[in-house]
Amino acid sequence: MTSDTASPTKTARPPEKSPGDNRVAPPSMLRRYGSQMGIIGVGIAMWIAFIIAAPSVFLDKDIYIAFGETTPLFGVLALSLTFVVITGEIDLSFPSIMALGTAIFCLTAEAGWPHPLALLAGFLTGLACGWINGTLVARLSIPSLVITIGTSFLYRGVELVLMNGTGVALTKDKYETMLRLFTFHVYGFPGETIWSIGIAIALWILLNRTKFGAHVFLVGDNPVSANLMGVNVVSVKTRAFMLMGVVSVFAGLMTSFYGFYFWPTTGDGALLSTIASVFLGGTSVFGGTGSIVGSLVASYIIGAINAGIVSAGINAFYTQLAFGLVIVLSVVLQTIIARRVRRQSIAGK
Repeated sequence: MTSDTASPTKTARPPEKSPGDNRVAPPSMLRRYGSQMGIIGVGIAMWIAFIIAAPSVFLDKDIYIAFGETTPLFGVLALSLTFVVITGEIDLSFPSIMALGTAIFCLTAEAGWPHPLALLAGFLTGLACGWINGTLVARLSIPSLVITIGTSFLYRGVELVLMNGTGVALTKDKYETMLRLFTFHVYGFPGETIWSIGIAIALWILLNRTKFGAHVFLVGDNPVSANLMGVNVVSVKTRAFMLMGVVSVFAGLMTSFYGFYFWPTTGDGALLSTIASVFLGGTSVFGGTGSIVGSLVASYIIGAINAGIVSAGINAFYTQLAFGLVIVLSVVLQTIIARRVRRQSIAGK
């Protein structure tokens, strides 16, 4: 006769990890958000230092309105340059593309073209310049540092020839709609900052939520492996340069309408601030790592450095010194963090 007596309840024990279980633990906060947390911390520390050094300036809303109007003029360039640097390349020709694309807009608009068509002509010029850069770099394997120095002179030369060294007045009677588009205010909030935030959101989605963005990271991390995985390395790099070209023209237009005048030298002062913003924002000079949020925050830090130095009573010539230190220190910190992350990856932490 069988017994219906229930067996004693056994205490559940977690399964033991077998010696062959080599699963890697989730990445640490440092690996996932280290660069973003670092740049936000730097921004807060610098802001507090500026308030202590010049409270009458940095507790006044006017200084922040000024930041909101001027910083996006190079901040949007940093956002698009982030893509190029992540792929392991660099673009030094964007100041000239700013001028050439804006010159094409001015020439066509002055010739009587409708402004939407003139804008299209300007953006297509930036697209073509970016395609030339990307093709020469990616398809012919020419170092981007070298080729973009050359195309910088080329594009600037074309622009100077077309404009004959003269500028164009962007007056309200002829460009009222364009002025409203690029220099509007919403409850006192500068339209330039609204544009920069909107572009940052769009580019963040493009970089972090699309196949193209994933390929940008793969190409920058290891182009050989990316190619073996079926990624068209040439196409990815070329499109990154084309994106840089289009955004450069947008920045040139915004800069010109902000000053109500197109100068043939448009873009000349944007190179150092833009590159400093990208590297300070956590984008690795070695490629494969970068952050749109970091570049956006860093651009406002760079924009505040000049005002902070002057407001603190320090000679304005120290601004260049500060920018140089920012670039050098950011590259050094990136190298240290990359080694730390590599150690963590080996340890599986």
